[in-house]
Amino acid sequence: MKLKRSHYGGSLTEDLVGQTVTACGWVQTRRDMGGVIFIDLRDRTGLLQVVFDRRDLSAAEFAVAEHLKNESVLAVQGPICIRDPETYNPKLPTGTIELRATRLELLSTAATPPFFIEQAGSVREDLRLRYRYLDLRRPQLQHNLRFRHQLQRATENYLDAHGFWQVETPILTKSTPEGARDYLVPSRVHPGDFYALPQSPQLFKQLLMVGGLDRYYQVARCFRDEDLRADRQPEFTQVDMELSFVDQEDILAHLEDLFKTVVQEVTGIRVESPFPRLTWQQAMDLYGSDKPDLRFGLPITDITAIAAQCHFSVFRRVCDGGGVVRAICVPGGDAFTRTQIDRLTTTARRCGAGGMAWISLRPDGQVYSILTKYLTAEEIAAITAATGAQNGDFILFCADDLATVRRTLGTLRLAVADMLGLRRPGEYRFLLVTDFPQFEYSAEEKRWVSTHHPFTMPCEQDLPYLQSDPGRVRAQAYDVVLNGVELGSGSMRIHRPDIQRQMFTALGFTQQQIEQRFGFFVEAFHYGAPPHGGFAFGLDRLAMLLLGAGSLRDVIAFPKSKDAACPLTGAPGRVDAAQLAALHLEGGRPTAGGAQPPAAPAVDVDAVAALAMLELTPAEREKAAADLHAMLDFTGQLAAIDTAGVEPTAHVLPLQNVFRPDVPSPGDFHDQLLAMAPTTYKNYIRLPDRDEKGGAKA
Repeated sequence: MKLKRSHYGGSLTEDLVGQTVTACGWVQTRRDMGGVIFIDLRDRTGLLQVVFDRRDLSAAEFAVAEHLKNESVLAVQGPICIRDPETYNPKLPTGTIELRATRLELLSTAATPPFFIEQAGSVREDLRLRYRYLDLRRPQLQHNLRFRHQLQRATENYLDAHGFWQVETPILTKSTPEGARDYLVPSRVHPGDFYALPQSPQLFKQLLMVGGLDRYYQVARCFRDEDLRADRQPEFTQVDMELSFVDQEDILAHLEDLFKTVVQEVTGIRVESPFPRLTWQQAMDLYGSDKPDLRFGLPITDITAIAAQCHFSVFRRVCDGGGVVRAICVPGGDAFTRTQIDRLTTTARRCGAGGMAWISLRPDGQVYSILTKYLTAEEIAAITAATGAQNGDFILFCADDLATVRRTLGTLRLAVADMLGLRRPGEYRFLLVTDFPQFEYSAEEKRWVSTHHPFTMPCEQDLPYLQSDPGRVRAQAYDVVLNGVELGSGSMRIHRPDIQRQMFTALGFTQQQIEQRFGFFVEAFHYGAPPHGGFAFGLDRLAMLLLGAGSLRDVIAFPKSKDAACPLTGAPGRVDAAQLAALHLEGGRPTAGGAQPPAAPAVDVDAVAALAMLELTPAEREKAAADLHAMLDFTGQLAAIDTAGVEPTAHVLPLQNVFRPDVPSPGDFHDQLLAMAPTTYKNYIRLPDRDEKGGAKA
């Protein structure tokens, strides 16, 4: 490389007019005006118009400019000039200037990309992930990654200024199965034994407190083998922290100041404080969720006492069976159309409810609802008074067991908010949720399990109930919620061995299980542990929310797809027998009963091509074979799914008169087609080759 960059192209301004600069980047567009060629040169700071004039370049350099392809990499040198006024581009920061090239160096020639970078936002995500290195050239994605960098830097600066030390903890560690599934790594040195990739640095950060480090943080890589969604990845980054000699109030105050400071630094927005607080019980009762979105109201009202005495048999039956009846009042909801109401009813059924009863209060005070057949005027008046409904409002109900009602109304609350446009982008509402249940009962395991983890300190006043009534024990655990999304969670930790023993007993652990899973950890607490607590939040998730991105994949450079695969590298993939043997493992992909998978079936590509009436080049034949093997492999995975007890479904919709008669076509039709073709080859219609722009080659 002879030309060395002096400036980023997108950062150039009119202050540099007349100066000679060198810029480097990728060709985004090229326009040949005959003797003068214009290109848009792109780097991570933006676009710069570059002008190649035959009079300013050598013949060889201008010849290079004439044959430039999009996405080729250039270094160009020349003076910065003001554009002609009629060519100003107000959409670009560099829209009034251009670089008039006097030197040109082609650094790399690009093949035709599978999609245009400037149009990548409308390209299928699976294709963009397959060519992620091209997708990364998008300005929006680069903006997201730059923002994520600034967010991480601001967070680390805050923690450093408040006395936290950054300490790394192991990636290869011990499996402690008490949460999501672990990713396991077989050991070559210890045959039959496995490491686990950390779901979090939980045990190690507590040991750092036992070690006296007092305040720790880490931008930690974590791994969880769980089903994915828009805000979840199998490997992710969390900001992890732990503090000694503190109580819950100290940590909550620290977290509030941290998030206020960081959000204002990276967005310029002042977050409302103090953060509102709700206990877990309050959040579930008021909003049907332990992570409610507080950008809007729509609280849930319990009307069980009214429903238990009413004349509507559905409500009465639920109340008599120990269930609850709750409602949401939607201000102005009388304007809902029948279609919108039906959509809400469908949502309720999907949540497990039998349906959704409702009352619409007309602006003139008239009550419109089928419930008027079953409820007296006095009962309807009591309900409207309890929910605070006014003329023009809409009341929706759910009557069922407590869990179903919470789930249903929590979901309906969000659905209504989306219908009314209440979840406003660019508005940030934080919430602290405290006093989570210490335990939840697992019907599958027939025992109490930890809601968070077995090292969470119970509320002191609930310690007497650890053995006698685990269901009423509250944890000193807390979440930070932003706009209805859990940013992270934390807790005060158990630092007393006697309480830890009671906790293990309540969880049903035997002494052998304790020793096997947590022996090294429990032992450490016999040597003096300080009161301590901590917190961790997802860096990727916070960046996604602050940017208004639709998925974590928009803020991670090389994310996994929805099935935890990497379209770019092909991971996960098979390994060869030698690697497996070194790890003392047998076979490739295991099958039922430990048997080896059958060999991949042979594919006759030529027969398939003949059936499809295609003539393939050697390269096309190789690609077709690979595609066919991938299809067969996928069908094998489908065949391995256990469908026992699942009723076959021929069609999801009733069909009638949609099949053509199974009658062979006339035999001479093929010959007629060939007769009409301009040129033929063997039994094929010859099509002209196409150039990169879709035109026929000469």
